[in-house]
Amino acid sequence: MDYKDLGSLDWNLYMLKNAIRQSEEMQCEKIDETIAKVNAMLNESFNEFLTLKVPNELDEEEPNDYEAILKKCPEGSKKLWDNVPDDFSKKLKGALLGRFAGCTLGAPVEGWSAKDIEAYANELGLEFPLTDYWTVTKHAGMKRYIVSDFVDYLKQNLTCVPNDDDVAFVILSMLIMKEEKGKNFDLDDVAKTWQKYVTMAYTAEEVALQNMKNGVTPEHAAEVNNPYQEWIGADIRCDGYAYAAAGDPRLAAKMAYTDAYLTHRKNGIYGSMFFAATISAAFALGDPMEALKAGLLEIPENCRLANDIKWAFSKLDEVKTYKDAIRLVDERYPKMHIVHTLNNAILTVFAIHLGENDIAKAFSNAVAMAHDCDCTAATVGSIMGACYGIDNLDEKWYKPFGDRVLCFYNGPKEYSINSLLEFFEEEARKGC
Repeated sequence: MDYKDLGSLDWNLYMLKNAIRQSEEMQCEKIDETIAKVNAMLNESFNEFLTLKVPNELDEEEPNDYEAILKKCPEGSKKLWDNVPDDFSKKLKGALLGRFAGCTLGAPVEGWSAKDIEAYANELGLEFPLTDYWTVTKHAGMKRYIVSDFVDYLKQNLTCVPNDDDVAFVILSMLIMKEEKGKNFDLDDVAKTWQKYVTMAYTAEEVALQNMKNGVTPEHAAEVNNPYQEWIGADIRCDGYAYAAAGDPRLAAKMAYTDAYLTHRKNGIYGSMFFAATISAAFALGDPMEALKAGLLEIPENCRLANDIKWAFSKLDEVKTYKDAIRLVDERYPKMHIVHTLNNAILTVFAIHLGENDIAKAFSNAVAMAHDCDCTAATVGSIMGACYGIDNLDEKWYKPFGDRVLCFYNGPKEYSINSLLEFFEEEARKGC
C-alpha cells in the first residue's frame, strides 16, 4: 500500500504551533481570534477527509449492512456443534485465561516498539520471546485504566487479572447479554449498556460515546468525527460472543457485528466478526489454522481483511521468527497505525503459526511482534486456548489470578473468573 508522505503537513503544524507561542510571548493582539480561525479551517479540512468518497469497487465489496455482508461472504458457513460437548469447560477456561494471560503479558509494554521490548527483556536478563511475566516496569506508580498500577502486572505482584480494556470488554459482553436479551441483543441494547457502564475509552469507542452524549443515535455514533473506524477496538470486544456461541461461528459473528456497529465500519466491523467466528470455530475444530479459515467464511470474501488473512497464510513458510513477522507486516503496511485492525490481524496469524500447539509460546510471540501487542496476545491466547484447553497452559500463567479480575467500569471493580466461566458456559449450552 502506498501512503502519502505527510512530512510537509507535520512540519507546517509544528511551525504553526511555534508561531502561536511566539505571538503569545510577544503579547500580540487578536491571538484568540486567529486560533479560532485556524481551528475552524482545520476542522473543515478534517471533515472533508472524512467525507471523501470511497471507490465504488471497494465500497461494493465492503458493505456495512449485515444482510449485504452475508451476501458477500463465501459459501460453506455451518454450525459445527449440535450440542456442546462435556469437555467444553476445559476449552472455555483455556480460552478465557489464555486471553487474560496474553493481555497481562503485553500490557506493560503496550505501544512500545519491537526493538525496545526486546532490549528491555535483555536488560532484565529475561528469555525472549518471554517465557514468564515481566518482573520490572519503567512505569511504577502510574495507573492503567483507573484501577491498576503498572506494578500490578509484574510476576511477583500478581494476585488477580489486572485491569485492562481487553479484559473489561469480556465483562462488558457478559453484561450486554445478561442485562438485555441474551444472545438476541440489538444495537440499542449495546448502546444502553455502554452508556451505563463504560467510564473511559479511546479512539473509536471514545468518539462513539461522545457522539451519543451529544445526541447522535447509536445507528450513527460511529460515523461522526471518527477517523478510527477500522482500528482494532471492535475486534478486541468479540471474545465473549464467541464463548457464548461456541461451535456456531455465524451466530458469534452476528453478535460481534451488532456490537461493532456502534463504533466501527467496514474492516473494523469485519475484524470483530472474523475473530468471533474464529474463536467460536476453534472450540469445535481444535486446530487454530482451520479455525482461522472458518472465520473467513463469515466476512466478505474480497474485503481487505480477508485478502490480508489469505496473504498471511501464503507467507507462513517465510515466518521462522517473530522478526520475520514484523518485517513482512511492515513491508505490507509501512505507515499503518500500530492499532489498526489489518496489520494486527496478520500478526495474530503469524503468532499462532509460530506457537504451533503451545498457547503461551503463541501469545509470547505476539507480544514480541509489538504493534498492539496486548490486544494481539489476548486474541491469540483466546484462539489457542479454545483449541487446546486449559491443560495446555502452564498454571504459572493463570494460578496467580486466583478467582479475581479487576474492572474500571461503573459498578463492581472486581468480578469472579469462575462466575464469568459459568455465565459463558451456560449461554453456550443454551444454543441459539
